[in-house]
Amino acid sequence: MRKWLIPVGIILVAVFALYSWAKGVNNTAVTLSEGIKESWGNVETSYQRRNDLIGNLVKTVKGAADFEKSTLEAVIKARSEATSVKIDPANITPEQLAQFNQAQGNLNSSLSRLLVTVEQYPDLKANQNFLKLQDELASTENQILTARTRFNEAVKPYNTHIKTFPNSLLAGMFGFTEKAYFDAVAGAEKAPEVEFNFDNKEDKK
Repeated sequence: MRKWLIPVGIILVAVFALYSWAKGVNNTAVTLSEGIKESWGNVETSYQRRNDLIGNLVKTVKGAADFEKSTLEAVIKARSEATSVKIDPANITPEQLAQFNQAQGNLNSSLSRLLVTVEQYPDLKANQNFLKLQDELASTENQILTARTRFNEAVKPYNTHIKTFPNSLLAGMFGFTEKAYFDAVAGAEKAPEVEFNFDNKEDKK
């Protein structure tokens, strides 16, 4: 009888060790994945704040007489397209982030053109509501950069965890796949300029 106890004991210890390892791999991946979801939520919140500010900015600009209609419509269209791109944080792929970045980049470009055009409207430039929105946009751009950076920081330990051997043997079985990073885009290290020069001769008249 004792002859069977030793091998049975060894098997039980091995099974328990395997279970503990599998449990650790799974639970750690779940915890890290939840951190990514939280970080992505902060990214979305930052972009949503910017979209709201742009909406208010558009309403303010609409009140200016003879403002360039095509420039304003371009911003409205780009804003609509940017808000239509939805991403599931549980299944973030490089293709999804590329599409998201493309839409946000188009909005950046159209917004920049609008802000440059405003230079031709001294009364609009002096509008206190418009000036406040400019400042809030600049602050929000910095929040976006911070949120994107923290998202990448949340993705790194998760990817490392599921890709490191021997965790990689179980990660796929448990349904954990590699998450995509935000790629740096041209000028990403600097928030778009939304400040204007108020020393133009035209304003001094």
